[in-house]
Amino acid sequence: MSAPGAAASGAGPHPRDRLRRQLSLQDAVFLVVASVVGSGIFLTPGVIAGHLPHAGLILLAWGVGGLLSLAGALANAELGAMFPRAGGGYVFLREAFHPLAGFLMGWLIFFAIYAGSVATLAVGFAASLGEIFGWNSAAPVVGVAIFTIAVCSTLNWIGVRWGALANNITGWIKVLAIVAFGVVAPFTGEGDLRNLLPLARGAFDAAPLSAFALALSPVLFSYLGWNATVYVASEVRNPARNVPRSLFLGLAICTALYLLLNCLYLVVLPPQQLAGTPNAAEASAQVFFGDAGGRLFSAFVLVSILGTLNATILAGPRIVYAMALDKLWFPGVARVHPNYATPSSAILLQALIAVALVAFFQTFQSNLDFTTFGVLLASAADVAALYALRRRQPQRLRPYRAWGYPVVPALYAIVILSIAATLAWSRNQEALVSLTFIAAGVPVYWLLTRRA
Repeated sequence: MSAPGAAASGAGPHPRDRLRRQLSLQDAVFLVVASVVGSGIFLTPGVIAGHLPHAGLILLAWGVGGLLSLAGALANAELGAMFPRAGGGYVFLREAFHPLAGFLMGWLIFFAIYAGSVATLAVGFAASLGEIFGWNSAAPVVGVAIFTIAVCSTLNWIGVRWGALANNITGWIKVLAIVAFGVVAPFTGEGDLRNLLPLARGAFDAAPLSAFALALSPVLFSYLGWNATVYVASEVRNPARNVPRSLFLGLAICTALYLLLNCLYLVVLPPQQLAGTPNAAEASAQVFFGDAGGRLFSAFVLVSILGTLNATILAGPRIVYAMALDKLWFPGVARVHPNYATPSSAILLQALIAVALVAFFQTFQSNLDFTTFGVLLASAADVAALYALRRRQPQRLRPYRAWGYPVVPALYAIVILSIAATLAWSRNQEALVSLTFIAAGVPVYWLLTRRA
């Protein structure tokens, strides 16, 4: 009997993987777009402006977030093309270091990032509904969040093509609606372009460096999902070409949309007014187009959040599914539905964990910081895997090689870990929960390997 984690060695298809290659390049690109453009760009600008009371700093934060995500995408593109399998970071750490490292990474990504993101998005969707209907307690928000998780999980249960179709539709709706907003809004005559000025003067006096680092937490959360393709790589056609392309194309689209929206927000909402605004998109649309425009964009925000929630639910279960294939999780989780060809048990497990997180955290901000801290740790670990594989397996076929290696990945890791340290200092409860998840994975790994 092979050792746990050993059966998957190599870059070819996993011998036990029964998922089908059904996703085209367009599906993969819009999986990234649908994963990224969700609640963050609409619900977090008020939080960011609270940290950074300067238009130039706000735009700089969103630009830096895009560049950091691109630096991470360069590393993930090389790793994903090398190992075109389900599982993403779990596979990378297992191949680079040891099955235990891969297990802990998969454990962190699945619990703290994907299940955490599902919980965060569901709460954000329910909270937005609560503002529309005037809910005054947390109970209906929690109830709607749980119901939404159940519906989206069912959609992905019945087929990856249905999930991908939903992503493509919502992705195109997001792109076209935001571009239309950016084209039409300036002709309304509302707002003041002077709100964007000065872009540089007084920026460094407006907020300390620690505030900029804290602002990057919601920014990076808003970019979360740029690496969605690597988790479903075993279902992407021609992954050596399409995995890297989907990361770069998807991220380029998202960064352009984010900068466009933030410029529109600031034209009608100066930083002092933007700070604390719960839904920047709705507030700015109301100024541009009146109450009817605000309500229409509020409905669009809800559709956008649902699209991202669906994309996250599609990608997340592939992590724990890949772990189960390597006998590093309970064997039933490797089950593929006989009719729908989906990792049905893994989808159910993710839904149950997300529901538990919704009940535990209940608020959007707590879920956001918990998830972002896990993202930062996982991103740094991916970079470590890139360096380790370059050194230990220099002859392995690399269909794509990360641009800027070794300088760009190193700078990316330094910045990411600095942000993580700042977040841990200021949001210690959420960071402690993420670290506790990692520590709890060690005895679980020991039990699973003994059982195997």
